[in-house]
Amino acid sequence: MSSFLEVLGVALRLGLTSFGGPIAHLGYFRAEYVMRRQWLDEKSYADLVALCQFLPGPASSQVGMAIGIARAGLPGALAAWLGFTLPSALLLVAFAFGVSVAVVAQAVWGMAKSLCPDRQRATLAMVAAIVTLSWPTAVGQLLSIIAAGIIGWSFLAPATLASQAHAQFPVSKRAGVIAWIIFFVLLLGLPVIRPLAESHSLDVFDSFFRVGSLVFGGGHVVLPLLQAEVVGPGWITNEQFVAGYGATQAVPGPLFTFSAYLGAVMNGWSGALLTLVAIFLPSFLLVVGALPFWDMLRANAKFQSALSGINAAVVGLLIAALYQPVWTSAIHAPADFALGLVGFGLLMFWQWPPWIVVLLSAVAGEILSRF
Repeated sequence: MSSFLEVLGVALRLGLTSFGGPIAHLGYFRAEYVMRRQWLDEKSYADLVALCQFLPGPASSQVGMAIGIARAGLPGALAAWLGFTLPSALLLVAFAFGVSVAVVAQAVWGMAKSLCPDRQRATLAMVAAIVTLSWPTAVGQLLSIIAAGIIGWSFLAPATLASQAHAQFPVSKRAGVIAWIIFFVLLLGLPVIRPLAESHSLDVFDSFFRVGSLVFGGGHVVLPLLQAEVVGPGWITNEQFVAGYGATQAVPGPLFTFSAYLGAVMNGWSGALLTLVAIFLPSFLLVVGALPFWDMLRANAKFQSALSGINAAVVGLLIAALYQPVWTSAIHAPADFALGLVGFGLLMFWQWPPWIVVLLSAVAGEILSRF
């Protein structure tokens, strides 16, 4: 129980302070779980990020769930999800904030030093960044990761990674198989029984479960799918949808908690709980289903080589995200650059907590906007 509460407490603090979208969330997670608490090493963290890039759903929430499993078993996944998700689900109110370039830059810098230490992997990271910026879709990201994995499998030596420790995930293969079965039964079975049951709650659960199961890239990618599911049938108006999206931009945590707002508009607190569980349940099942086999695969020498390439590509994706949308949405003038530089210095050299830097950046940005 103490491990559950420990994970819940740390995740709750992250859920209350993690502004800036999924890429920034990965920076917060790295600072808290890898650097500060050392719950897992840099390589294991990069492996999880790579795995969750392959899975549909909110990548940052899935990384948090996996870290919760490593720390406290399956209850840890629940604790990580509750702590990171509920604050933004409950705080969908107007609250001004600014995205911190410094947090993402720190994550890119730290991961690049450990995951791209040679010319080959640095080149893979640069190519992945260029491809992602040229093809800014989930497909572009996935193809970059797959191509980097193939190159790593074929050309990179596994010996450089063999001595590094890995986080352990206490999930059995049996539990993993059961999770996959439940996932596919719900994904394929709900649309079959939906027309027969004539239940609005079942209709809503099916729609949100399907969105959570099939959207790759997370974040803003989920918006058009959700809009089609809730505005198309007339469950809410387009004006309500747009208003809720604006409120979601103003709170910390994952964008998928927008589902709680949509559920509340449709049916109050019970509707919010239904949609929140439905859209995140696929992520939980996919992470639990993938982790036991992920452990087995990454113990293979050739797969380690592939992971070496994949991790370099993940750094490239972060580099691309640092530019678009983080840099392009936050740096418009020399004063903005100066603010980002100060924030980067406070994180890197003064070791200030990221949430304080983000808060100060938001306040300073608001002050600068008035001049």
